Amino acid sequence: MVAVRLAAAVALLLPVSPALAQEEDGSWGAFAERPAEYGELVDEDEQFAPRRQEYAFNPVQARNELKVGNYYAKKGSHRAAAGRYEEATRWDSNFAEAYWRLGMAQERLGKPREAIDAYSRYLGIEALGKRARSVRKRLERLQVSAGQLPLATSGTEPQIRNR
Repeated sequence: MVAVRLAAAVALLLPVSPALAQEEDGSWGAFAERPAEYGELVDEDEQFAPRRQEYAFNPVQARNELKVGNYYAKKGSHRAAAGRYEEATRWDSNFAEAYWRLGMAQERLGKPREAIDAYSRYLGIEALGKRARSVRKRLERLQVSAGQLPLATSGTEPQIRNR
């Protein structure tokens, strides 16, 4: 059985060995020639690098991203939801609901600074919106917990939890 495998391996290598034997001077001859269709050499990593997405104002795409994000949020995958909400904000930078939901997802992921940024953007767009009051409260609580506001200005007392 081993002899059969060895014979098969030798049979595969025999057609290559004469070409290698002819190139004993160190040059690679035929192996170094590139077919004309390859043109310039390209770094292999460039082929695998992700292409940057070009974003233009597209409220329909933003709404679709929001719907997919809502689906992920209902399933409990807040990281995926946050990614979709962020995509929605890239397609429409004035999409207040996407910023609100992004803040909620970031808050659930335990990323208070990102949630603060998202809530701040929401308030910049919808300062008088129906959720503005609750967003201000959340924002203030997050800023206190992140150390961005002193406790005296927060209007809330620190809560001590027993572990």
